[in-house]
Amino acid sequence: RKSYTTNRVNGNIMLFHGYIKLPKLKMVKLKQHREIPPKHIIKSCTISMTPTGKYYVSILTEYEKEIVQKEVQSVVGLDFTMAELYVSSEDEKANYPRFYRQMLEKLAKAQRVLARRVKGSERWNKQRIRVAKLHEKVANQRKNFLHHKSKELATSFDVVAIEDLHMKGMSRAFRFGKSVADNGWGMFTTFLAYKLQEQGKQLVKIDKWFPSTKMCSNCGNK
Repeated sequence: RKSYTTNRVNGNIMLFHGYIKLPKLKMVKLKQHREIPPKHIIKSCTISMTPTGKYYVSILTEYEKEIVQKEVQSVVGLDFTMAELYVSSEDEKANYPRFYRQMLEKLAKAQRVLARRVKGSERWNKQRIRVAKLHEKVANQRKNFLHHKSKELATSFDVVAIEDLHMKGMSRAFRFGKSVADNGWGMFTTFLAYKLQEQGKQLVKIDKWFPSTKMCSNCGNK
């Protein structure tokens, strides 16, 4: 994905009704996914283009918010699993759909067709976009699922304890490359961290050998 970031200086980035003003560009029409609250100040924009030719603008804003630390009343521990994403101390499974694995057959077929095309030709470029769209679909499905699960946990618990894992190391050492990539644990923990933080709640990383699923969900004791 190609991208660049531009900072807001002297009103060079502005949002209008269905349009955005960007430096060195004319007014660009956009489909805005959500409104920016009135007290949020635009700091910068990152413009990116996906392999399928779609353009996205990510807007970074700054705002003042007093985060009140939440009194700990509910705790849950999560154990990482390759197949399910996690199993909680309440014996709940994430039931991760493994989107990449589901798409493997279609991807393999599309990539075989791409390999037979003359690189740089019009037919090659059309097939390249078809392959990119399949990858894009998987990435969006994974992201939506991880947002949903992290929000669910951040809403239900005051403290979430997770294993401190080195996913790249696991991928290399145990040859779990595709499984780790499909799983999205790193993205999941990133989503979980900020969703908890903005509510005054906590994400606690513990040693991977600590039995987090044996923790009491009320007091946090084993």
